[in-house]
Amino acid sequence: MVFVPSHKRGSIGKSIHETLAMKKKRLKHEEEKIDKADSSLNLIRKEIEKEKVESEYLTPEIKNWVETEAVKELKERIKNWLFLKHPVHIIGPTGCGKTLLALQIAKEFNRPVVWINGDESVTTTDLIGGYSQVETNSIRDRYVHNVFKDKEVLKADWLDNPLTLACKYGYTLVYNEFSRSKPVANNVLLSIFSEGILELPTQFGEERYVKVHPDFRAIFTSNPIEYAGIHRPQDALLDRMISIFMNHYNKETEKKIIMAQSKIKEKDAEMIVNLIRKLRAKLPETEEIGLRPGIMLAQVLEQNKNISKKTIKQFLPEVLSSKINGKKDFDNKMKILNNL
Repeated sequence: MVFVPSHKRGSIGKSIHETLAMKKKRLKHEEEKIDKADSSLNLIRKEIEKEKVESEYLTPEIKNWVETEAVKELKERIKNWLFLKHPVHIIGPTGCGKTLLALQIAKEFNRPVVWINGDESVTTTDLIGGYSQVETNSIRDRYVHNVFKDKEVLKADWLDNPLTLACKYGYTLVYNEFSRSKPVANNVLLSIFSEGILELPTQFGEERYVKVHPDFRAIFTSNPIEYAGIHRPQDALLDRMISIFMNHYNKETEKKIIMAQSKIKEKDAEMIVNLIRKLRAKLPETEEIGLRPGIMLAQVLEQNKNISKKTIKQFLPEVLSSKINGKKDFDNKMKILNNL
């Protein structure tokens, strides 16, 4: 019989000393209380984590949004499909405004926005999450004198990544440069758009499947397949998306965007837009320049307070450097510029 160091004096008919059976029952009851407390703490942690994500999740900030009739018409088309819960895939040339449009639309749904930027190295784990650490707990029981019972418990901590968070809590997902990720990484999207279930391949039991929240929306942006570094997404996935092809905005919209981003005067913005559009028309489709070089050019000209055709042609080669492939290509583009 096991004795305890001290005990409360019991009444007649009750055992004074704690028997082995009584001790097991007491310990089991205490263990259940601890498990219940742990469960409550886990729920509190999840709520805190959710609030933290909603308030602090890093998403590019929208500055100086410009909305003309052309922008509004395209925006409303995309929102119509998203209201019907269809994922939308915006396809267009570099610098045409796909990403900013996607972020603005996501913002107008008044739900937290999560952001994924695709590239060659993205894996399924980067989308859904994985185990961040494995914790080992050792338990030693001594119910009987000189008899030991050892037990090791492995606890793996799962960390959700953007896609899982969006599906669980009904966030709006913006997947930028979607087609730069390898198709195998995006296979996990198939069950989301067809069955409304996100499967977490490395999870077990009930936690392996996540029912997609009814407020979940997804917007994808990509360059056309002709661009370097682009992977063609699997047909089964494209079949579940609404693909909207977007080109560069009209002249009036581009002028207003440059004015908003640089605070330059209207006549100067128009001169820059005319030059950019003429140069764009002379280049092959995969080398077309977007509006971004025009914005950078307007900013540097405004800073120098010297805006003329001469200074525009002086700074333009520098903002176009990302589109130049070697000296021969540079000479060719300078020839086009000089003839404009």
